[in-house]
Amino acid sequence: MSNNISRRSALKLAVAGLATSAIGCSSTTSSNTQPVANQVLDKPVTDAWGNTFDRMWIGGEYWANPMENWRIIDGGAECTVTGGNRSIHSLTHQLVNPDAAFSISVNIKKAEIGKNDGGAAIRVGVQSDINDHRSNVFVQTGLDAGIVNGQLVLGKLRAKLSHAINHQQINLTLTGEPRLGVIAVKVVATDTATGKQLGMLEDFIAEDKVMGNVAVVSNFTSSASKAHIPNGTRYRFTDWQMAGAAFNNKPEQKFGPILWTMYTLSDTRTSEGFVMKLSALTGPMGKQDSQEVELQIKKDGIWQSLGTERLDTDAWVATFRIANWQEASDTPYRVVYKEKQRDGSIKPDIYEGKVRANPVGRQMRMAGLTCQNDYAFPYAPVAENVVKMDPDLVYFSGDQLYENHGGYGVKYGPAKDSINNYLRKYYQFGWAFREAMRNAPTVVLPDDHDILQGNLWGEGGIKMADESIASGRTDNAGGYIAPIRVVNAVHKTHTAHHPDPIDPTPSARGMSVYYTDMVYGDVSFAIIGDRQWKSGPEHLGIEVGITGEGEDPHFINPAFDRQDMELLGKRQEDFLEKWGKDWRGHKLKAVLSQTVFAAICTHQPRPNKFLKYDFDSSGWPAGARNRAIEIMRESKALHICGDTHLGSLTQYGVKQQRDSNWAFCTPAIAAGWPRWWNPDTLNFPVNNRPSHGIAHTGEYLDAFGNNMYVYAVGNPIVGKSGNRYIKAHEKGSGFGFILFDTEAKTYTTQAYRFLVDVTDGKASNQFPGWPVTIHQEENIGKNRIS
Repeated sequence: MSNNISRRSALKLAVAGLATSAIGCSSTTSSNTQPVANQVLDKPVTDAWGNTFDRMWIGGEYWANPMENWRIIDGGAECTVTGGNRSIHSLTHQLVNPDAAFSISVNIKKAEIGKNDGGAAIRVGVQSDINDHRSNVFVQTGLDAGIVNGQLVLGKLRAKLSHAINHQQINLTLTGEPRLGVIAVKVVATDTATGKQLGMLEDFIAEDKVMGNVAVVSNFTSSASKAHIPNGTRYRFTDWQMAGAAFNNKPEQKFGPILWTMYTLSDTRTSEGFVMKLSALTGPMGKQDSQEVELQIKKDGIWQSLGTERLDTDAWVATFRIANWQEASDTPYRVVYKEKQRDGSIKPDIYEGKVRANPVGRQMRMAGLTCQNDYAFPYAPVAENVVKMDPDLVYFSGDQLYENHGGYGVKYGPAKDSINNYLRKYYQFGWAFREAMRNAPTVVLPDDHDILQGNLWGEGGIKMADESIASGRTDNAGGYIAPIRVVNAVHKTHTAHHPDPIDPTPSARGMSVYYTDMVYGDVSFAIIGDRQWKSGPEHLGIEVGITGEGEDPHFINPAFDRQDMELLGKRQEDFLEKWGKDWRGHKLKAVLSQTVFAAICTHQPRPNKFLKYDFDSSGWPAGARNRAIEIMRESKALHICGDTHLGSLTQYGVKQQRDSNWAFCTPAIAAGWPRWWNPDTLNFPVNNRPSHGIAHTGEYLDAFGNNMYVYAVGNPIVGKSGNRYIKAHEKGSGFGFILFDTEAKTYTTQAYRFLVDVTDGKASNQFPGWPVTIHQEENIGKNRIS
């Protein structure tokens, strides 16, 4: 929001201090720079929509629910659908001080008039269980002050307006003053054309029902589950003003226009030396907005431009590729977006960070994260612990979003609508973890939920059969549901900043590919997609979730494998084979993919519900799994992955137990669908239990007959808490951390729980069995761990 006085004078404040000043630009630096304590809103603020070009993205000072249902049109924020409970939240101002006064005013007008009217309102007192401004935006209740069906509303109070409302613009003003532990609130509705008051209501409200986020809402009395109300009404909002010392003033909470950045640094071992690639993401801008982002670095104390790149107008990402990067020292960077205004002015938005020096001569430190179900958004215990640990590399192995993220449903087409639906879900990922990504190279892999599917057997990029989609069993067939344009936008937002693909030739239907290698910190990483080419279960007559019911848990069914079934696909297998033999410029190797090559799960989604087969795991198809591991074995690489919602440390076996690579499947950031590994309760045969003696560990065969040595597993308990962070902790959530010692040639794996402070050094911070140090030679079966 800008600190501009409105052209109108309808707002009558019970608070002092109306002088304002203009803001010329905004800058986003690391949150490690602490904001001023007790930031109070000492000057009224007004939205900047009147000076903003038409576009979908409402602005960095706001969060729109859902983004794709709102537009800036002719200087106002307009809901484009008749759906219920569509809202815009202020991000930079919340009501936080119940001992001070406040005033909120907004002009409302019906953009479409229908018989069914859910009304328009100012909403206050919007709080989640943790009262974080980010989590609050998804709460769809609060104290509403608005108009609906010819009535003025204040909470449970209603009064008939003196005149009917059709096309008139109405000003709503909500004021609050402290009254001995409660707040006296008053709402007034005024016709802006005549200045005539149409209604007024007053009430006393408990303080906790007023404090929190503030929003404006279209169709506030209708359910958000109603995406379209036939013959419905929708609203536009202009001149939204807030004032008073009850508000905080936190410009650092702004999210955009530059949302976040991601970069990688890799030794190409060619004449290009180290190549730094960086992506800057913005919200979806308009045709008259600037379409470029500039990258600058600080050299000898002076900011120098490295050029501009255009934003991709599907993915809304601009990607820079800088060869011969000076990798020996840290380099401050910043990206600049120059937001054009309707009055001809420019409002720069600046996002700063640091490109780290290549970490050599010491241990390289990597954070491993996966699976963020938004019941625990914004995952602050994990996000803040990762920043505290100051990793040299941050790795997200997939499921940065789920279809239910942020509510309001999922769209699979048309392509542009689906992309916008995807983007606002994906933005929650960046909103939560941008501080971790700001100053460290970041690898982000798309998985099934990222492309809006519950399961994915990609079949090289083919379209899922229409009959499979129509059946509702999309988790039961190979191929992609979303249009290819959507999948490519997902790939671009996730991987455009990765090192260049080894072979960029698209797969089926023009689908982009991203498998590649990255050499950083004396470690070579193979980055692959273990679902894009995977065969679908229908080839073997498998019905996911049904096949195997009632079958002997110990029986290995040969009908569920066939030689022509794929896991990685030939292109990636050929790449891995070549990569495994190439030791130029590094001393250790690691494979980064979405999920573990074993079915480490016996029970889901309840601890007493045995499910024999998990075809979503990369333990299936077993023949293709064994082929992939035999190729990977020569590299002596540690496999680092996620996806299962169950942290585990396992050694693969192909011809015999423990003859191949170790795999670290990191705990989920916020585990959704719960899984357990409880083979001992089923009397599964086990040999050579590790010396630590922890239950459910040792040498087992999984349901597909794969050899696996389970050394440690982070089984959850049933999550029951009403607090999102406690619930995530109960469900076995957390994150992984890996120390690469290129001199000792070891990998030390750590598995941290969700609700811990990594700085206190407590052994209980990690799941039982961790930390574990693995020697490079153990990845070819020369084992020391017992």
